Amino acid sequence: MITKIKQIAVDKLSNTMRMYSETRFNFERLKLVDKEEAINNLDRAFEAKLEAFHSLYDVTKSDFNYFEHADTALLILIRNAIHHRDHDLFISWNKEMLLNGGLERNNGAEFLLTSNRVCDKPPVMQYYYKLEDVFFRLDKSLGSPFLENRMRTQQKEDLLKMLDEQLKFKDIVDYAKSERYPIKQIYLNLIPIFTSAVVKVFTELKSKGLRFEGYDAKVYEEPFTNELSVDYSVIDYKPLRVLV
Repeated sequence: MITKIKQIAVDKLSNTMRMYSETRFNFERLKLVDKEEAINNLDRAFEAKLEAFHSLYDVTKSDFNYFEHADTALLILIRNAIHHRDHDLFISWNKEMLLNGGLERNNGAEFLLTSNRVCDKPPVMQYYYKLEDVFFRLDKSLGSPFLENRMRTQQKEDLLKMLDEQLKFKDIVDYAKSERYPIKQIYLNLIPIFTSAVVKVFTELKSKGLRFEGYDAKVYEEPFTNELSVDYSVIDYKPLRVLV
């Protein structure tokens, strides 16, 4: 029974990853017809991936320590923040800029979009959240009213340290400061981080003998256990100035 529950969770996550890819594929076309629907569809599809990842965490935390790895821990942090939504953090770049006068409000400002390499290449897909929002959930020195309250102080400090060391958040902040970007204008691509997190979990579950059952699970098994990799030592920085 326990094995079957884990297999269902793996297939559910794989299914949401496929649905996100399909939604992203249709994004530009739909945006021409109904911009708000296109953006909301993509946001909900990404949030569905986070929910499915958390569901997998719920049933496999005895098989894999999600909080020993910065990428898997970060996904859980963001999922919880969005799931319990008692703040206005973690608004996607698309929604922030393309709806409710975002472009006009930020006219003239230059933003820094950051991303990691997938298989030594820039990722095909991009989905950005503001980097500062992560710090607002974890760093008490910022005086944020939106601190994560389900984690102990030491857990938050440990996760901040892991993010700096493993995901190179400190390198990103240092680079942004050197180029005079305010931290509120740094955006982080979550797709490589999501990819590396799933690679870690799927690979561990497979090594412990879990069979991937279901169409989507079988499709994603090979790439996420034997093909994909993310290099956090390489950070791509893309300046983007808003002009309307």
